[in-house]
Amino acid sequence: MSVQNAVLLALNVLALSVGQVLFKLAARGLDGTEPLLRQVLLNKYLVAALVVYGLATGLWVALLRQVPLHVAYPFVALAFFFVPVMAHWVLGEPLRWQTLAGAAVIFVGVWVSGLE
Repeated sequence: MSVQNAVLLALNVLALSVGQVLFKLAARGLDGTEPLLRQVLLNKYLVAALVVYGLATGLWVALLRQVPLHVAYPFVALAFFFVPVMAHWVLGEPLRWQTLAGAAVIFVGVWVSGLE
Protein backbone atom coordinates (compact mmCIF):
# COMPACT_ATOMS: atom_id res chain seq x y z
CA MET A 1 0.00 0.00 0.00
CA SER A 2 1.26 3.45 -0.81
CA VAL A 3 2.08 6.00 1.86
CA GLN A 4 -0.60 8.28 0.41
CA ASN A 5 -3.29 5.62 0.83
CA ALA A 6 -2.12 4.86 4.37
CA VAL A 7 -2.37 8.56 5.25
CA LEU A 8 -5.83 8.80 3.68
CA LEU A 9 -6.95 5.71 5.61
CA ALA A 10 -5.68 7.30 8.83
CA LEU A 11 -7.52 10.54 7.98
CA ASN A 12 -10.67 8.52 7.34
CA VAL A 13 -10.40 6.90 10.76
CA LEU A 14 -9.79 10.31 12.36
CA ALA A 15 -12.89 11.68 10.63
CA LEU A 16 -14.98 8.76 11.89
CA SER A 17 -13.59 9.34 15.38
CA VAL A 18 -14.44 13.04 15.26
CA GLY A 19 -17.91 12.00 14.14
CA GLN A 20 -18.28 9.79 17.21
CA VAL A 21 -17.38 12.66 19.53
CA LEU A 22 -19.87 14.87 17.70
CA PHE A 23 -22.54 12.18 18.13
CA LYS A 24 -21.83 12.17 21.88
CA LEU A 25 -22.11 15.96 21.99
CA ALA A 26 -25.38 15.67 20.07
CA ALA A 27 -26.67 13.15 22.59
CA ARG A 28 -25.78 15.49 25.45
CA GLY A 29 -27.94 18.15 23.80
CA LEU A 30 -31.10 16.03 23.99
CA ASP A 31 -32.77 17.13 27.21
CA GLY A 32 -36.41 16.12 26.93
CA THR A 33 -37.86 19.61 27.21
CA GLU A 34 -38.98 19.63 23.58
CA PRO A 35 -40.21 16.89 21.25
CA LEU A 36 -37.36 14.52 20.34
CA LEU A 37 -37.73 15.03 16.57
CA ARG A 38 -37.41 18.80 16.95
CA GLN A 39 -34.34 18.43 19.16
CA VAL A 40 -32.71 16.06 16.68
CA LEU A 41 -33.42 18.21 13.63
CA LEU A 42 -32.06 21.36 15.29
CA ASN A 43 -28.99 19.73 16.86
CA LYS A 44 -25.90 21.36 15.34
CA TYR A 45 -23.62 18.60 16.62
CA LEU A 46 -25.75 15.94 14.99
CA VAL A 47 -25.75 17.80 11.69
CA ALA A 48 -21.96 18.22 11.89
CA ALA A 49 -21.52 14.52 12.74
CA LEU A 50 -23.62 13.47 9.75
CA VAL A 51 -21.64 15.77 7.43
CA VAL A 52 -18.33 14.40 8.75
CA TYR A 53 -19.58 10.82 8.36
CA GLY A 54 -20.81 11.59 4.84
CA LEU A 55 -17.41 12.98 3.84
CA ALA A 56 -15.64 10.03 5.47
CA THR A 57 -17.87 7.62 3.58
CA GLY A 58 -17.00 9.31 0.29
CA LEU A 59 -13.30 9.06 1.11
CA TRP A 60 -13.74 5.41 2.11
CA VAL A 61 -15.37 4.53 -1.21
CA ALA A 62 -12.62 6.36 -3.11
CA LEU A 63 -9.97 4.49 -1.12
CA LEU A 64 -11.60 1.14 -1.79
CA ARG A 65 -11.07 1.74 -5.50
CA GLN A 66 -7.33 1.44 -4.88
CA VAL A 67 -6.91 -0.53 -1.65
CA PRO A 68 -8.21 -4.07 -1.14
CA LEU A 69 -10.88 -4.26 1.55
CA HIS A 70 -8.93 -6.86 3.53
CA VAL A 71 -6.08 -4.35 3.79
CA ALA A 72 -8.13 -1.19 4.36
CA TYR A 73 -10.68 -2.47 6.87
CA PRO A 74 -8.31 -3.25 9.76
CA PHE A 75 -7.44 0.47 9.85
CA VAL A 76 -10.97 1.14 11.10
CA ALA A 77 -9.96 -0.59 14.35
CA LEU A 78 -7.66 2.36 15.07
CA ALA A 79 -10.80 4.25 16.06
CA PHE A 80 -10.72 2.18 19.27
CA PHE A 81 -7.71 4.33 20.16
CA PHE A 82 -8.69 7.69 18.69
CA VAL A 83 -12.24 7.84 20.07
CA PRO A 84 -11.32 7.34 23.76
CA VAL A 85 -8.43 9.82 23.47
CA MET A 86 -10.67 12.43 21.84
CA ALA A 87 -13.40 11.72 24.40
CA HIS A 88 -10.85 12.39 27.12
CA TRP A 89 -9.64 15.66 25.58
CA VAL A 90 -12.97 17.03 24.37
CA LEU A 91 -15.53 15.52 26.75
CA GLY A 92 -13.44 15.11 29.87
CA GLU A 93 -14.08 11.36 30.01
CA PRO A 94 -11.53 9.23 31.89
CA LEU A 95 -8.74 7.62 29.88
CA ARG A 96 -7.84 4.31 31.49
CA TRP A 97 -4.58 2.41 31.14
CA GLN A 98 -6.57 -0.61 29.91
CA THR A 99 -7.76 1.43 26.94
CA LEU A 100 -4.19 2.33 26.04
CA ALA A 101 -3.02 -1.27 26.49
CA GLY A 102 -5.86 -2.47 24.26
CA ALA A 103 -4.94 0.17 21.69
CA ALA A 104 -1.36 -1.11 21.64
CA VAL A 105 -2.65 -4.60 20.84
CA ILE A 106 -4.88 -3.16 18.11
CA PHE A 107 -1.96 -1.21 16.60
CA VAL A 108 0.04 -4.44 16.38
CA GLY A 109 -2.93 -6.22 14.83
CA VAL A 110 -3.41 -3.53 12.19
CA TRP A 111 0.28 -3.58 11.38
CA VAL A 112 0.34 -7.40 11.06
CA SER A 113 -2.81 -7.50 8.94
CA GLY A 114 -1.44 -4.75 6.67
CA LEU A 115 1.72 -6.67 5.82
CA GLU A 116 1.78 -7.86 2.24
